[in-house]
Amino acid sequence: MSRILAFAGSNSSTSINYKLVKYTTFLIRNHEVELINMVDYNFPVFSEDLEREEGYSDLLRGLKDKIVHANALIISVNEHNSNPSAYFKNVLDWLSRVDRNFLADTKILLMSCSGGRRGGTGSLEVVKGILPRFGGEVTATFSLPSFNHTFDKTKGITDPELAKSHKKALEIFLSQI
Repeated sequence: MSRILAFAGSNSSTSINYKLVKYTTFLIRNHEVELINMVDYNFPVFSEDLEREEGYSDLLRGLKDKIVHANALIISVNEHNSNPSAYFKNVLDWLSRVDRNFLADTKILLMSCSGGRRGGTGSLEVVKGILPRFGGEVTATFSLPSFNHTFDKTKGITDPELAKSHKKALEIFLSQI
């Protein structure tokens, strides 16, 4: 049984990416899954001066420890102007300073969603290129477009083709851990 840590790359209290991650974790059996809400993880904007003067917070070290002790991650990234949010990029900046290889040997299901038709694919592709730099392996990806029309809070993904793609990405990911 593998340990899976799941979260969205968003600190919004109404994050649709968090809703997608939560739904995804609901589908997993025979693994230990921990779902965290990044609303609980506020970090100042990274700067070398701040790092030198204040070091690393207990909150940051705690997040890093959760990631390091997981065998796998499920992450859904939000998108701002076709890129990952400044919040998520900042989290990666801080984590990589604590431990450059904080994702060593970690399998990752990387997802994205948005209210638009592109489904956050710009952000997904950028993050897909970044995570291996820290030792992570993106084993599967999934993008959910038009979230407000393709997702229902009680039914999950309502579009049959998208539901099938999501299921396949999850199966590929789970087969790798």
